[in-house]
Amino acid sequence: MNRFRKFLASPKVSLAAFVLAIGLLMFSSVGGARAALTYYSENYVSRVQMYDIGVTLVENGENISWRDYASAGNGSWNETTGELLKHMLGEEEKIKIGKKYKEELCVRNSGTIDQYVRVSVYKYWTDAQGNKMQNLSPDLIDLNFTNAGGWIIDEASSTAERTVLYYNKVLKTGKTTPLFADSLTIDNMVATKVTQTKEEKGGYTTITTTYDYDGVQFCVEAKVDAVQDHNAQDAIWSAWGRRVSVSNGTLSLN
Repeated sequence: MNRFRKFLASPKVSLAAFVLAIGLLMFSSVGGARAALTYYSENYVSRVQMYDIGVTLVENGENISWRDYASAGNGSWNETTGELLKHMLGEEEKIKIGKKYKEELCVRNSGTIDQYVRVSVYKYWTDAQGNKMQNLSPDLIDLNFTNAGGWIIDEASSTAERTVLYYNKVLKTGKTTPLFADSLTIDNMVATKVTQTKEEKGGYTTITTTYDYDGVQFCVEAKVDAVQDHNAQDAIWSAWGRRVSVSNGTLSLN
């Protein structure tokens, strides 16, 4: 157990332990990438028993991925990987541009200790080989954030590709947060984005029009972190490098 605790407290783990749920939705069909949940808190290791913590990502009422410390006390984890967007479409249904799909996402405390949670959502486009397309807009992948029920967006840490959200209340054992997202739409604008090239040959000008989003796929990735509620300000700073204030159980961003 001591060796396991030392491992969790190492700087390498603090840099690598923020991976949770990954989902991949293709432009014309639904596919899935492996999803895993992890969390890290240096303060947590020194203050409470490791088996107390656990977190689960919930999509459209279904537990998609979770990682809980096993009660066996041997340093093992009870974890399951899953796929985001798997329950968004019906059987053999194809995605339609401009249609709003139900994509309700929230987090459940599957451990035995109260905690604070953070979610990082990434949206981006890739080509057929899986290479990220930096010139295509993540804004056209419209995952609707509710901005309600205690969820707050960390604007200072967010970018066009990444949105960082905090649940500003203590998430009690066995409880589930309100939704942080409720729908997904691929903007109609993807059908209007084109690139034109001109070629002069034999006194004639040939104009070629190429659709920028033709043959690409869009990706949605959600990462969830959790830390214990005890000494939360220091725990969050240690685990996530973010200064917060906690007053009467309510978290605010500094």
